[in-house]
Amino acid sequence: MNKQQPKILAYLLPSFENILWIAAFFGVLIRGRQMINADGDFILHLNLGKYILTTGKIPLQDVFSHTLPGKPVIQHEWLSAVIFEGIRRVLGLEGVIFLFALLISTTIYLVFKHLQRKSQTLLPVLLVGILTLINSMGHWLARPHIFTFLLLTLWLIMLDQFRAGKIKRWWVFPALMLLWVNLHGGFIIGFIVWFIYGFGLAWDILFNRIELEEKLMPKFWRYYLLGGCSSFIVSLINPSGFTLWAKVLGHVGSRYLADITHEFQSPNFHDVTFWPFLFTIALLVIALGLGKKRAKPEFLFNAAAWLMLGLYSMRNIPLFAIVSAPLLASALEELLLNTSPDIKFSAWIKGLDNRLQVLDRQLKGTFWPLFSTIIVIISLAVGIKFDIEGQGYALDPKVFPIHAVDWLEDNPQEGEMFNYFTWGGYLEYRLWPEKQVFIDSKSDFYGEDFVRQYGQVIAQQNGWEDVLEKYDVEWAILPADEPAVNAIQTEIGWKVIYEDKTTTILKK
Repeated sequence: MNKQQPKILAYLLPSFENILWIAAFFGVLIRGRQMINADGDFILHLNLGKYILTTGKIPLQDVFSHTLPGKPVIQHEWLSAVIFEGIRRVLGLEGVIFLFALLISTTIYLVFKHLQRKSQTLLPVLLVGILTLINSMGHWLARPHIFTFLLLTLWLIMLDQFRAGKIKRWWVFPALMLLWVNLHGGFIIGFIVWFIYGFGLAWDILFNRIELEEKLMPKFWRYYLLGGCSSFIVSLINPSGFTLWAKVLGHVGSRYLADITHEFQSPNFHDVTFWPFLFTIALLVIALGLGKKRAKPEFLFNAAAWLMLGLYSMRNIPLFAIVSAPLLASALEELLLNTSPDIKFSAWIKGLDNRLQVLDRQLKGTFWPLFSTIIVIISLAVGIKFDIEGQGYALDPKVFPIHAVDWLEDNPQEGEMFNYFTWGGYLEYRLWPEKQVFIDSKSDFYGEDFVRQYGQVIAQQNGWEDVLEKYDVEWAILPADEPAVNAIQTEIGWKVIYEDKTTTILKK
Protein backbone atom coordinates (compact mmCIF):
# COMPACT_ATOMS: atom_id res chain seq x y z
CA MET A 1 0.00 0.00 0.00
CA ASN A 2 2.87 2.36 0.78
CA LYS A 3 4.45 1.67 -2.62
CA GLN A 4 1.21 2.40 -4.47
CA GLN A 5 0.57 5.76 -2.85
CA PRO A 6 3.50 7.62 -4.50
CA LYS A 7 2.32 6.41 -7.94
CA ILE A 8 -1.18 7.73 -7.31
CA LEU A 9 0.26 10.98 -5.97
CA ALA A 10 2.41 11.35 -9.11
CA TYR A 11 -0.71 11.33 -11.27
CA LEU A 12 -2.33 13.96 -9.05
CA LEU A 13 0.57 16.45 -8.98
CA PRO A 14 1.03 18.79 -11.98
CA SER A 15 4.17 18.60 -14.09
CA PHE A 16 6.42 21.63 -14.46
CA GLU A 17 4.97 22.68 -17.81
CA ASN A 18 1.49 22.47 -16.33
CA ILE A 19 2.57 24.57 -13.34
CA LEU A 20 3.72 27.27 -15.76
CA TRP A 21 0.45 27.00 -17.69
CA ILE A 22 -1.58 27.35 -14.48
CA ALA A 23 0.51 30.32 -13.31
CA ALA A 24 -0.06 32.19 -16.58
CA PHE A 25 -3.73 31.19 -16.80
CA PHE A 26 -4.69 32.36 -13.33
CA GLY A 27 -2.35 35.35 -13.59
CA VAL A 28 -4.44 36.66 -16.48
CA LEU A 29 -7.69 35.96 -14.64
CA ILE A 30 -6.40 37.91 -11.63
CA ARG A 31 -5.35 40.87 -13.78
CA GLY A 32 -8.33 40.69 -16.13
CA ARG A 33 -10.11 43.81 -14.89
CA GLN A 34 -6.91 45.84 -15.17
CA MET A 35 -6.37 44.54 -18.70
CA ILE A 36 -9.70 45.81 -20.05
CA ASN A 37 -9.43 49.16 -18.25
CA ALA A 38 -5.80 49.94 -19.06
CA ASP A 39 -6.72 52.15 -22.04
CA GLY A 40 -9.45 52.71 -24.61
CA ASP A 41 -8.27 50.22 -27.22
CA PHE A 42 -10.21 47.20 -25.97
CA ILE A 43 -13.59 48.88 -26.24
CA LEU A 44 -12.50 50.30 -29.61
CA HIS A 45 -12.05 46.73 -30.88
CA LEU A 46 -15.39 45.72 -29.41
CA ASN A 47 -17.03 48.57 -31.30
CA LEU A 48 -15.50 47.48 -34.61
CA GLY A 49 -16.61 43.90 -33.96
CA LYS A 50 -20.09 45.17 -33.12
CA TYR A 51 -20.28 47.04 -36.42
CA ILE A 52 -19.08 44.05 -38.48
CA LEU A 53 -21.40 41.56 -36.78
CA THR A 54 -24.37 43.94 -37.05
CA THR A 55 -23.89 45.05 -40.66
CA GLY A 56 -22.02 42.09 -42.10
CA LYS A 57 -19.47 44.51 -43.57
CA ILE A 58 -15.89 45.49 -42.78
CA PRO A 59 -15.78 49.32 -42.88
CA LEU A 60 -13.01 50.52 -45.18
CA GLN A 61 -14.00 54.19 -44.81
CA ASP A 62 -14.42 55.98 -41.53
CA VAL A 63 -18.00 55.97 -40.25
CA PHE A 64 -17.36 56.71 -36.57
CA SER A 65 -15.95 60.27 -36.56
CA HIS A 66 -17.42 63.57 -37.71
CA THR A 67 -13.94 64.98 -38.33
CA LEU A 68 -12.68 62.58 -41.02
CA PRO A 69 -15.85 60.94 -42.40
CA GLY A 70 -15.25 58.73 -45.41
CA LYS A 71 -11.48 58.69 -45.04
CA PRO A 72 -10.05 55.27 -46.04
CA VAL A 73 -9.26 53.14 -43.00
CA ILE A 74 -7.11 50.01 -42.81
CA GLN A 75 -8.75 47.25 -40.75
CA HIS A 76 -5.69 45.21 -39.83
CA GLU A 77 -7.28 43.66 -36.72
CA TRP A 78 -10.84 43.09 -37.91
CA LEU A 79 -10.85 39.35 -37.17
CA SER A 80 -9.73 39.92 -33.56
CA ALA A 81 -12.51 42.50 -33.17
CA VAL A 82 -15.11 40.03 -34.42
CA ILE A 83 -13.81 37.33 -32.07
CA PHE A 84 -13.82 39.67 -29.06
CA GLU A 85 -17.32 41.03 -29.65
CA GLY A 86 -18.69 37.62 -30.65
CA ILE A 87 -17.45 36.06 -27.41
CA ARG A 88 -18.71 39.06 -25.41
CA ARG A 89 -22.20 38.65 -26.83
CA VAL A 90 -22.35 34.99 -25.86
CA LEU A 91 -20.24 34.81 -22.69
CA GLY A 92 -19.83 38.42 -21.58
CA LEU A 93 -16.52 40.06 -20.72
CA GLU A 94 -15.70 36.99 -18.62
CA GLY A 95 -15.50 35.01 -21.85
CA VAL A 96 -13.10 37.51 -23.42
CA ILE A 97 -10.76 37.43 -20.42
CA PHE A 98 -10.98 33.64 -20.45
CA LEU A 99 -9.81 33.73 -24.09
CA PHE A 100 -6.81 35.92 -23.18
CA ALA A 101 -5.96 33.54 -20.33
CA LEU A 102 -5.97 30.58 -22.73
CA LEU A 103 -3.84 32.40 -25.33
CA ILE A 104 -1.15 33.56 -22.90
CA SER A 105 -0.95 30.32 -20.90
CA THR A 106 -0.74 28.25 -24.11
CA THR A 107 2.06 30.50 -25.38
CA ILE A 108 4.15 29.99 -22.22
CA TYR A 109 3.42 26.25 -22.28
CA LEU A 110 4.60 25.93 -25.90
CA VAL A 111 7.76 27.94 -25.22
CA PHE A 112 8.63 25.64 -22.32
CA LYS A 113 7.85 22.39 -24.18
CA HIS A 114 9.81 23.50 -27.25
CA LEU A 115 12.87 24.27 -25.14
CA GLN A 116 12.51 21.09 -23.12
CA ARG A 117 12.49 18.89 -26.22
CA LYS A 118 15.82 20.38 -27.31
CA SER A 119 17.52 20.28 -23.90
CA GLN A 120 19.35 17.73 -21.81
CA THR A 121 18.72 19.73 -18.65
CA LEU A 122 15.64 21.10 -16.93
CA LEU A 123 16.73 23.93 -14.66
CA PRO A 124 17.77 26.32 -17.48
CA VAL A 125 14.53 25.58 -19.37
CA LEU A 126 12.44 26.19 -16.27
CA LEU A 127 14.25 29.46 -15.54
CA VAL A 128 13.80 30.71 -19.12
CA GLY A 129 10.14 29.70 -19.08
CA ILE A 130 9.57 31.72 -15.89
CA LEU A 131 11.44 34.72 -17.31
CA THR A 132 9.39 34.57 -20.52
CA LEU A 133 6.22 34.57 -18.46
CA ILE A 134 7.32 37.50 -16.27
CA ASN A 135 8.64 39.58 -19.18
CA SER A 136 5.38 39.14 -21.08
CA MET A 137 3.32 40.44 -18.14
CA GLY A 138 4.30 44.04 -18.81
CA HIS A 139 2.21 43.95 -21.98
CA TRP A 140 -0.76 41.93 -20.78
CA LEU A 141 -3.45 44.15 -22.26
CA ALA A 142 -6.83 43.23 -23.73
CA ARG A 143 -5.74 43.69 -27.31
CA PRO A 144 -5.11 41.66 -30.49
CA HIS A 145 -1.35 41.59 -29.91
CA ILE A 146 -1.94 38.66 -27.54
CA PHE A 147 -2.57 36.59 -30.68
CA THR A 148 0.90 37.62 -31.88
CA PHE A 149 2.46 36.10 -28.73
CA LEU A 150 1.04 32.70 -29.66
CA LEU A 151 1.57 32.97 -33.42
CA LEU A 152 5.19 34.10 -33.02
CA THR A 153 5.85 31.11 -30.77
CA LEU A 154 4.33 28.72 -33.33
CA TRP A 155 6.31 30.47 -36.10
CA LEU A 156 9.60 29.94 -34.24
CA ILE A 157 8.77 26.29 -33.55
CA MET A 158 8.10 25.77 -37.25
CA LEU A 159 11.42 27.43 -38.18
CA ASP A 160 13.26 25.03 -35.88
CA GLN A 161 11.37 22.05 -37.31
CA PHE A 162 12.20 23.29 -40.79
CA ARG A 163 15.87 23.53 -39.81
CA ALA A 164 15.69 19.98 -38.44
CA GLY A 165 14.68 18.63 -41.86
CA LYS A 166 10.89 18.83 -41.97
CA ILE A 167 10.99 21.01 -45.08
CA LYS A 168 7.81 19.58 -46.58
CA ARG A 169 5.89 21.49 -43.90
CA TRP A 170 6.55 24.80 -45.68
CA TRP A 171 2.78 25.23 -46.09
CA VAL A 172 2.37 25.85 -42.34
CA PHE A 173 3.96 29.29 -42.74
CA PRO A 174 1.33 30.69 -45.13
CA ALA A 175 -1.40 28.98 -43.08
CA LEU A 176 -0.24 30.80 -39.94
CA MET A 177 0.19 34.05 -41.88
CA LEU A 178 -3.39 33.93 -43.19
CA LEU A 179 -4.59 34.10 -39.60
CA TRP A 180 -1.90 36.50 -38.40
CA VAL A 181 -2.45 39.17 -41.05
CA ASN A 182 -6.15 39.43 -40.18
CA LEU A 183 -5.73 39.20 -36.41
CA HIS A 184 -3.00 41.77 -35.73
CA GLY A 185 -0.74 44.25 -37.49
CA GLY A 186 2.20 42.47 -35.86
CA PHE A 187 2.16 39.94 -38.72
CA ILE A 188 5.23 41.74 -40.05
CA ILE A 189 7.16 40.32 -37.08
CA GLY A 190 6.95 36.89 -38.69
CA PHE A 191 8.74 38.13 -41.81
CA ILE A 192 11.43 39.91 -39.79
CA VAL A 193 12.16 36.74 -37.79
CA TRP A 194 12.04 34.58 -40.95
CA PHE A 195 14.53 36.85 -42.76
CA ILE A 196 16.98 37.07 -39.83
CA TYR A 197 16.77 33.31 -39.24
CA GLY A 198 17.61 32.63 -42.90
CA PHE A 199 20.37 35.25 -42.83
CA GLY A 200 21.90 33.49 -39.81
CA LEU A 201 21.91 30.15 -41.61
CA ALA A 202 23.43 31.74 -44.72
CA TRP A 203 26.11 33.33 -42.52
CA ASP A 204 27.10 29.90 -41.23
CA ILE A 205 27.27 28.48 -44.74
CA LEU A 206 29.27 31.43 -46.05
CA PHE A 207 31.93 31.01 -43.39
CA ASN A 208 31.79 27.18 -43.42
CA ARG A 209 30.78 26.99 -39.77
CA ILE A 210 28.02 24.37 -40.06
CA GLU A 211 29.09 21.01 -38.65
CA LEU A 212 28.56 17.84 -40.67
CA GLU A 213 25.62 16.69 -38.54
CA GLU A 214 24.03 20.11 -38.92
CA LYS A 215 24.11 20.18 -42.72
CA LEU A 216 20.94 21.49 -44.32
CA MET A 217 18.57 19.15 -46.08
CA PRO A 218 18.75 19.05 -49.89
CA LYS A 219 16.43 21.68 -51.42
CA PHE A 220 16.24 23.40 -48.01
CA TRP A 221 16.53 26.89 -49.47
CA ARG A 222 13.96 26.17 -52.16
CA TYR A 223 11.36 25.24 -49.57
CA TYR A 224 12.48 27.96 -47.17
CA LEU A 225 11.91 30.62 -49.82
CA LEU A 226 8.67 28.93 -50.82
CA GLY A 227 7.41 29.21 -47.24
CA GLY A 228 8.40 32.88 -46.97
CA CYS A 229 7.21 33.98 -50.41
CA SER A 230 3.90 32.15 -50.14
CA SER A 231 3.42 33.79 -46.74
CA PHE A 232 3.91 37.19 -48.34
CA ILE A 233 1.33 36.41 -51.02
CA VAL A 234 -1.09 35.18 -48.37
CA SER A 235 -0.51 38.36 -46.34
CA LEU A 236 -2.28 40.23 -49.17
CA ILE A 237 -5.48 38.31 -48.38
CA ASN A 238 -6.89 40.95 -46.08
CA PRO A 239 -9.59 43.62 -46.53
CA SER A 240 -7.05 46.26 -47.63
CA GLY A 241 -4.62 44.16 -49.66
CA PHE A 242 -1.12 45.59 -50.15
CA THR A 243 -2.22 48.90 -48.59
CA LEU A 244 -2.00 47.16 -45.22
CA TRP A 245 1.77 46.80 -45.62
CA ALA A 246 2.16 50.49 -46.42
CA LYS A 247 0.04 51.45 -43.40
CA VAL A 248 1.88 49.25 -40.91
CA LEU A 249 5.29 50.43 -42.10
CA GLY A 250 4.10 54.04 -42.16
CA HIS A 251 2.87 53.90 -38.56
CA VAL A 252 6.18 52.44 -37.41
CA GLY A 253 7.98 55.29 -39.18
CA SER A 254 6.00 58.11 -37.53
CA ARG A 255 8.32 59.57 -34.86
CA TYR A 256 5.66 61.88 -33.40
CA LEU A 257 2.98 59.20 -32.95
CA ALA A 258 5.58 56.86 -31.44
CA ASP A 259 6.76 59.53 -29.00
CA ILE A 260 3.26 60.29 -27.65
CA THR A 261 2.28 56.61 -27.33
CA HIS A 262 3.38 55.21 -23.96
CA GLU A 263 4.02 51.64 -25.10
CA PHE A 264 6.29 52.81 -27.94
CA GLN A 265 8.63 54.52 -25.50
CA SER A 266 11.84 52.99 -24.18
CA PRO A 267 11.69 51.04 -20.89
CA ASN A 268 12.54 52.97 -17.74
CA PHE A 269 14.83 50.70 -15.76
CA HIS A 270 14.21 52.74 -12.61
CA ASP A 271 10.75 51.16 -12.69
CA VAL A 272 10.72 47.73 -11.03
CA THR A 273 8.41 46.50 -13.81
CA PHE A 274 11.38 46.31 -16.18
CA TRP A 275 13.87 44.66 -13.83
CA PRO A 276 13.09 41.14 -15.14
CA PHE A 277 13.96 42.42 -18.63
CA LEU A 278 17.23 43.83 -17.30
CA PHE A 279 17.96 40.56 -15.49
CA THR A 280 17.29 38.59 -18.68
CA ILE A 281 19.73 40.77 -20.62
CA ALA A 282 22.43 40.36 -17.95
CA LEU A 283 21.87 36.60 -17.79
CA LEU A 284 22.11 36.30 -21.57
CA VAL A 285 25.36 38.30 -21.70
CA ILE A 286 26.94 36.30 -18.86
CA ALA A 287 25.89 32.92 -20.26
CA LEU A 288 27.13 33.73 -23.76
CA GLY A 289 30.32 35.29 -22.43
CA LEU A 290 31.29 32.37 -20.18
CA GLY A 291 30.12 29.63 -22.51
CA LYS A 292 32.58 27.93 -24.85
CA LYS A 293 29.99 26.64 -27.32
CA ARG A 294 29.40 28.74 -30.42
CA ALA A 295 25.97 30.40 -30.48
CA LYS A 296 23.99 29.63 -33.61
CA PRO A 297 23.65 32.81 -35.69
CA GLU A 298 19.99 32.20 -36.53
CA PHE A 299 19.24 32.51 -32.80
CA LEU A 300 21.95 35.04 -31.92
CA PHE A 301 21.05 37.53 -34.66
CA ASN A 302 17.34 37.33 -33.88
CA ALA A 303 17.94 37.80 -30.15
CA ALA A 304 20.22 40.79 -30.83
CA ALA A 305 17.71 42.39 -33.18
CA TRP A 306 14.79 42.03 -30.78
CA LEU A 307 16.93 43.15 -27.86
CA MET A 308 17.55 46.42 -29.70
CA LEU A 309 13.85 46.73 -30.49
CA GLY A 310 12.99 45.97 -26.85
CA LEU A 311 15.35 48.69 -25.64
CA TYR A 312 13.83 51.12 -28.14
CA SER A 313 10.18 50.31 -27.39
CA MET A 314 8.81 48.55 -24.32
CA ARG A 315 6.05 46.87 -26.34
CA ASN A 316 8.76 44.65 -27.91
CA ILE A 317 9.99 43.21 -24.60
CA PRO A 318 7.63 40.17 -24.65
CA LEU A 319 8.69 39.48 -28.26
CA PHE A 320 12.36 39.62 -27.24
CA ALA A 321 11.64 37.18 -24.39
CA ILE A 322 10.00 34.70 -26.77
CA VAL A 323 12.57 35.04 -29.57
CA SER A 324 15.63 34.87 -27.28
CA ALA A 325 14.34 31.95 -25.19
CA PRO A 326 16.08 29.21 -27.27
CA LEU A 327 19.41 31.06 -27.22
CA LEU A 328 19.29 31.75 -23.48
CA ALA A 329 18.25 28.20 -22.61
CA SER A 330 21.00 26.73 -24.80
CA ALA A 331 23.67 29.05 -23.34
CA LEU A 332 22.65 28.30 -19.75
CA GLU A 333 22.57 24.57 -20.46
CA GLU A 334 26.07 24.64 -21.97
CA LEU A 335 27.31 26.59 -18.96
CA LEU A 336 25.70 24.11 -16.57
CA LEU A 337 27.02 21.00 -18.30
CA ASN A 338 30.58 22.24 -18.83
CA THR A 339 31.27 23.98 -15.52
CA SER A 340 33.88 22.19 -13.44
CA PRO A 341 32.33 19.75 -10.93
CA ASP A 342 35.05 20.72 -8.45
CA ILE A 343 33.26 24.01 -7.80
CA LYS A 344 30.84 23.44 -4.95
CA PHE A 345 28.16 25.78 -6.28
CA SER A 346 28.37 24.15 -9.71
CA ALA A 347 28.03 20.71 -8.20
CA TRP A 348 25.02 21.85 -6.18
CA ILE A 349 23.33 23.31 -9.30
CA LYS A 350 23.94 20.12 -11.28
CA GLY A 351 22.59 18.06 -8.42
CA LEU A 352 19.51 20.26 -8.24
CA ASP A 353 18.97 19.89 -11.98
CA ASN A 354 19.26 16.10 -11.76
CA ARG A 355 16.75 15.98 -8.91
CA LEU A 356 14.35 18.19 -10.84
CA GLN A 357 14.62 15.95 -13.90
CA VAL A 358 13.89 12.88 -11.80
CA LEU A 359 10.93 14.62 -10.23
CA ASP A 360 9.65 15.80 -13.61
CA ARG A 361 9.72 12.26 -14.99
CA GLN A 362 7.67 11.09 -12.03
CA LEU A 363 5.01 13.78 -12.28
CA LYS A 364 2.16 12.50 -14.45
CA GLY A 365 -0.55 15.04 -13.63
CA THR A 366 -1.28 16.18 -17.19
CA PHE A 367 -4.99 16.82 -16.56
CA TRP A 368 -4.48 20.05 -14.61
CA PRO A 369 -4.97 22.52 -17.51
CA LEU A 370 -8.25 20.84 -18.46
CA PHE A 371 -9.31 20.59 -14.81
CA SER A 372 -8.44 24.28 -14.22
CA THR A 373 -10.37 25.29 -17.32
CA ILE A 374 -13.49 23.44 -16.20
CA ILE A 375 -13.28 24.83 -12.66
CA VAL A 376 -12.92 28.40 -13.95
CA ILE A 377 -15.83 28.04 -16.38
CA ILE A 378 -18.09 26.76 -13.60
CA SER A 379 -16.87 29.43 -11.18
CA LEU A 380 -17.47 32.27 -13.63
CA ALA A 381 -20.91 30.88 -14.45
CA VAL A 382 -21.96 31.01 -10.78
CA GLY A 383 -20.57 34.52 -10.32
CA ILE A 384 -17.21 33.92 -8.63
CA LYS A 385 -14.83 36.83 -9.30
CA PHE A 386 -11.17 36.08 -9.96
CA ASP A 387 -9.87 39.62 -10.45
CA ILE A 388 -7.67 41.00 -7.69
CA GLU A 389 -10.11 43.84 -6.93
CA GLY A 390 -13.00 41.39 -6.54
CA GLN A 391 -15.26 43.58 -8.67
CA GLY A 392 -15.60 41.36 -11.71
CA TYR A 393 -14.71 41.94 -15.35
CA ALA A 394 -16.40 45.21 -16.22
CA LEU A 395 -15.45 48.65 -17.47
CA ASP A 396 -14.50 50.90 -14.56
CA PRO A 397 -16.66 54.05 -14.08
CA LYS A 398 -13.53 55.74 -12.68
CA VAL A 399 -11.81 55.20 -16.05
CA PHE A 400 -14.63 55.54 -18.59
CA PRO A 401 -17.54 58.06 -18.70
CA ILE A 402 -20.15 55.40 -18.00
CA HIS A 403 -22.56 57.50 -15.92
CA ALA A 404 -22.11 60.50 -18.20
CA VAL A 405 -23.08 58.47 -21.26
CA ASP A 406 -26.10 57.14 -19.37
CA TRP A 407 -27.10 60.79 -18.91
CA LEU A 408 -26.42 61.58 -22.58
CA GLU A 409 -28.71 58.77 -23.69
CA ASP A 410 -31.50 60.45 -21.74
CA ASN A 411 -30.37 63.97 -22.67
CA PRO A 412 -28.99 63.80 -26.24
CA GLN A 413 -27.00 66.85 -27.31
CA GLU A 414 -27.29 68.67 -30.62
CA GLY A 415 -24.23 69.35 -32.74
CA GLU A 416 -20.78 67.78 -32.96
CA MET A 417 -18.71 66.72 -29.96
CA PHE A 418 -15.12 67.11 -28.82
CA ASN A 419 -14.00 64.14 -26.75
CA TYR A 420 -11.08 62.76 -24.79
CA PHE A 421 -8.81 60.60 -26.99
CA THR A 422 -8.98 57.48 -24.79
CA TRP A 423 -12.78 57.61 -24.58
CA GLY A 424 -13.40 57.58 -28.32
CA GLY A 425 -14.00 53.85 -28.60
CA TYR A 426 -16.34 53.80 -25.60
CA LEU A 427 -18.39 56.72 -26.95
CA GLU A 428 -18.64 55.00 -30.33
CA TYR A 429 -19.77 51.77 -28.69
CA ARG A 430 -22.50 53.52 -26.71
CA LEU A 431 -23.61 56.46 -28.87
CA TRP A 432 -23.00 55.57 -32.52
CA PRO A 433 -24.69 56.01 -35.02
CA GLU A 434 -26.61 58.87 -33.41
CA LYS A 435 -23.34 60.58 -32.54
CA GLN A 436 -19.90 60.54 -34.13
CA VAL A 437 -16.73 61.20 -32.15
CA PHE A 438 -14.07 63.85 -32.66
CA ILE A 439 -11.27 61.30 -32.27
CA ASP A 440 -10.58 57.82 -30.94
CA SER A 441 -7.39 55.94 -30.10
CA LYS A 442 -6.59 54.91 -33.71
CA SER A 443 -3.77 57.45 -33.89
CA ASP A 444 -2.35 55.74 -36.99
CA PHE A 445 -5.65 56.40 -38.81
CA TYR A 446 -6.02 60.04 -37.76
CA GLY A 447 -2.39 60.80 -38.54
CA GLU A 448 0.12 63.20 -37.08
CA ASP A 449 -1.44 66.45 -38.32
CA PHE A 450 -4.87 65.74 -36.87
CA VAL A 451 -3.53 64.33 -33.60
CA ARG A 452 -1.54 67.55 -33.20
CA GLN A 453 -4.78 69.53 -33.59
CA TYR A 454 -6.38 67.43 -30.87
CA GLY A 455 -3.32 68.10 -28.72
CA GLN A 456 -3.74 71.84 -29.29
CA VAL A 457 -7.11 71.76 -27.56
CA ILE A 458 -6.12 69.44 -24.73
CA ALA A 459 -2.98 71.46 -23.94
CA GLN A 460 -4.58 74.87 -24.73
CA GLN A 461 -1.84 75.62 -27.22
CA ASN A 462 -2.01 78.68 -29.43
CA GLY A 463 -5.04 78.52 -31.73
CA TRP A 464 -6.90 75.82 -29.82
CA GLU A 465 -10.19 77.72 -30.01
CA ASP A 466 -9.90 77.75 -33.82
CA VAL A 467 -9.76 73.93 -33.85
CA LEU A 468 -13.15 73.73 -32.15
CA GLU A 469 -14.58 76.25 -34.61
CA LYS A 470 -13.05 74.46 -37.60
CA TYR A 471 -14.88 71.23 -36.79
CA ASP A 472 -18.16 72.90 -35.68
CA VAL A 473 -17.87 71.53 -32.15
CA GLU A 474 -20.91 72.39 -30.00
CA TRP A 475 -20.17 70.37 -26.85
CA ALA A 476 -17.30 68.53 -25.18
CA ILE A 477 -16.96 65.48 -22.94
CA LEU A 478 -13.72 65.37 -20.96
CA PRO A 479 -12.21 63.99 -17.74
CA ALA A 480 -13.28 66.10 -14.76
CA ASP A 481 -9.66 66.84 -13.81
CA GLU A 482 -8.53 67.77 -17.33
CA PRO A 483 -7.09 71.36 -17.40
CA ALA A 484 -8.90 71.98 -20.70
CA VAL A 485 -12.22 71.88 -18.82
CA ASN A 486 -11.40 75.07 -16.93
CA ALA A 487 -9.97 76.76 -20.02
CA ILE A 488 -13.10 76.03 -22.07
CA GLN A 489 -15.23 77.60 -19.35
CA THR A 490 -13.15 80.68 -18.59
CA GLU A 491 -11.71 81.53 -22.01
CA ILE A 492 -14.59 80.81 -24.39
CA GLY A 493 -17.49 80.80 -21.93
CA TRP A 494 -18.94 77.32 -22.34
CA LYS A 495 -21.26 76.03 -19.62
CA VAL A 496 -21.01 72.82 -17.60
CA ILE A 497 -24.21 70.82 -18.21
CA TYR A 498 -23.16 67.59 -16.49
CA GLU A 499 -20.48 66.66 -13.98
CA ASP A 500 -19.48 63.67 -11.88
CA LYS A 501 -16.22 62.47 -10.33
CA THR A 502 -15.00 61.12 -13.68
CA THR A 503 -16.54 63.29 -16.37
CA THR A 504 -17.47 66.86 -17.25
CA ILE A 505 -19.71 67.74 -20.20
CA LEU A 506 -19.61 71.31 -21.47
CA LYS A 507 -21.98 73.04 -23.89
CA LYS A 508 -21.24 75.96 -26.22
